[in-house]
Amino acid sequence: MIDFRYHLVSLIAVFLAVALGIVIGTTALNEPILADIENQVTALEQDKRDLEDQNRELQAELDTGGAFEEAVAPSLVAGALAGRSVVLVVAGEDVAEETVEEVSALIAAAGGQVTGTLALQPEYSDPASAAGLQSYVTGPGLPTGLSLPETDDTGQLVAGLLAQVLMRPDTLGAAEPDGTALSSVLAGLSALDVLTQESPAVTAADYAVVLTAGAFAEEEAAERTDALVDLAVALDAAGSGAVVAGDAPSARETGLVGVIRADPEISAAVSTVDNVGSAAGRISTVLALGRESEGTSGKYGTGEDTQPVPPVPAAP
Repeated sequence: MIDFRYHLVSLIAVFLAVALGIVIGTTALNEPILADIENQVTALEQDKRDLEDQNRELQAELDTGGAFEEAVAPSLVAGALAGRSVVLVVAGEDVAEETVEEVSALIAAAGGQVTGTLALQPEYSDPASAAGLQSYVTGPGLPTGLSLPETDDTGQLVAGLLAQVLMRPDTLGAAEPDGTALSSVLAGLSALDVLTQESPAVTAADYAVVLTAGAFAEEEAAERTDALVDLAVALDAAGSGAVVAGDAPSARETGLVGVIRADPEISAAVSTVDNVGSAAGRISTVLALGRESEGTSGKYGTGEDTQPVPPVPAAP
């Protein structure tokens, strides 16, 4: 009779046979598998080296192109802003100081003059600041002679006030903005912590450049961008024109450039640039100001439905 010991020995024999088969099979397969893996690793390492070489070559081409644009920029914009003035408004903490300096330098190379630089603080577009701003704008502290838009919208009221003191009207015979009123308004808004004066002095200008960077979080974008769009529109209407210049993220759906471009009426009045961090973008910003004086607005940069740069004016 077959007893329990026989079953036990049989089971042990089966497991030993399976284990032996696994060992033999693994040993036979290990060598080709390892060789294949080594070949794949070698191929990947070569691909990595090829990509690094390609990246270096592309970066070198980009640097060369950027250096060329920097070199020719003064020639391309020469005379585009001769005898005209520009005020810079920095709308965002992410705007690099270098960008402000480079835009200012190119405006000077175009024959223009930067009359001052203002930096809007996050509080400017914060709905929590609306009550304080409304109280100031509609209160008795404003200089005499200033008129405000007929609206209850705080963003439009503040934008209209700033545009009135910052921009020189392009209408013949129109009165120049009063310097004392400008100083008073800037002091009042600075006291509310919504803006700061970044230059020693600020005087009224023909044009405005609003510099921006990045995009707002979706949950706050609508309220934040509304106030900034109101300002860009007001500056454009009060003077000879305005350009909103930012980076690629600012051209997204919740960025200032993107919001302006999404509105056909506003984008037909205010020019936008989405690559101001590059030499080409700064050239576009300056040339776009000249186009604004001709009543032509455009979308410039690398985004969808944009022109690389505005047309270069013919030499006199």
